Amino acid sequence: MARKTPKKKLLRRYTALSALIALLRTRELTLLSSSKWDDRNDAHFLNEYARRKNLGAVLAACFARAGETYHHWKVFSQGLDGVCIEFDEEKLRASLAAHPNLSFGNVEYRKLNQISKRPPRADRLPFIKRHPFRDEKEFRIIYESADPIDFKSFAIDLGCISRIVLSPWSNTPLANAIKATIHEIDGCARLKVYRTNLIDNERWKNAILPRGSPTA
Repeated sequence: MARKTPKKKLLRRYTALSALIALLRTRELTLLSSSKWDDRNDAHFLNEYARRKNLGAVLAACFARAGETYHHWKVFSQGLDGVCIEFDEEKLRASLAAHPNLSFGNVEYRKLNQISKRPPRADRLPFIKRHPFRDEKEFRIIYESADPIDFKSFAIDLGCISRIVLSPWSNTPLANAIKATIHEIDGCARLKVYRTNLIDNERWKNAILPRGSPTA
């Protein structure tokens, strides 16, 4: 009996179209400071980690292991310019393997009473969030800098990108124009790009029609 091909692990990065274009043109993944994060609890843990290790900065790039959800689009990529970059985890890790001071890890979600009774080790601080965020199933890449910097970019192979998903709020003409623009970028002619139908799916809507009806 033939062995099944292992299903590749995907990491989804929800971001803005401008960030996607920059990534594709420069072939670099940019890690950012947590200074503008909405979740101040989360940012505090990264700042505390930097303080304990006497670092100038701790930068991060955040991804979701969870499948596509309305929550991710609404919170991280809302509007016409929202995009989701799906990375092949194994290829992304291999692409970044040569860069020093990078660490990778899944985020652990803890309840307040749990963290009060058993505070996390210092090395786990960048990978701890409050339990209400658990559905994100977040994965992080962390960079430790001796200098106080706000961002740093790392070269990656575009082959680690599985596909690009465009905003559910974009219309067909806009999505087609964005797709054409992406394919014009050097090295991106064959990149898979499509608009998600998360909030407007014809198969879902037709599923309630009587069997045999013309549109079913």
